[in-house]
Amino acid sequence: MYINAPADNIAVYPEWPRPSRDIVQSLAAYPPALIGDVRKRMDMMSSDIRCLTPATRLAGTVLPIQTWEGDNLAIHRGLDEAKPGDVLVISGNGVTNRSIFGGILAEICLHKGVGGVIIDGAVRDVQEMNDMGIAVFARAVVPAGPSKNGPGYVGKPIACGNVVCNPGDVVIGDQDGIVVIPQSELTETLQALPGQENLERQIRSRITEHVTP
Repeated sequence: MYINAPADNIAVYPEWPRPSRDIVQSLAAYPPALIGDVRKRMDMMSSDIRCLTPATRLAGTVLPIQTWEGDNLAIHRGLDEAKPGDVLVISGNGVTNRSIFGGILAEICLHKGVGGVIIDGAVRDVQEMNDMGIAVFARAVVPAGPSKNGPGYVGKPIACGNVVCNPGDVVIGDQDGIVVIPQSELTETLQALPGQENLERQIRSRITEHVTP
């Protein structure tokens, strides 16, 4: 870890398979709204989890982290397990009176190649993170900092924004919000997307034909 703190009470679950970068990048070519449509409008996070870095977009594989309320020791420990292309998906139990993520952790994420951060909780240092260009989604912003005592989990399925997130699932996020795609359903989701995109293109074409003099 990048901090000097014991992390014996942070449970790290066994390594999990991650999908190929090719399939993640292919899914990332589509907006979350379109992906949600082909997924029967399921698996989309609560609107309370919003993008705090407007010029960014997020796509990657889930590295799930469960923190104690107002504590970020598990996030520091989780970054030891992070691989390029991962997205930290963090359950802070929806607590918003303490920030559990900020500029220092964002700097570590960039160093590790982490593709973004989603937090069911609060963050701080938003302007700094905007300047860094890292994608950050969270429930709230508050200047009050966290403790670093634990306990917590890394690599265990969590609930974030009312959606169950398993290690190795794929998350796509933009200004509309976030959709989660289970790893077992990546291929079928990707195969369905061109048809949905074409359907919407046809609708727009009919609209244009109708309004053009």
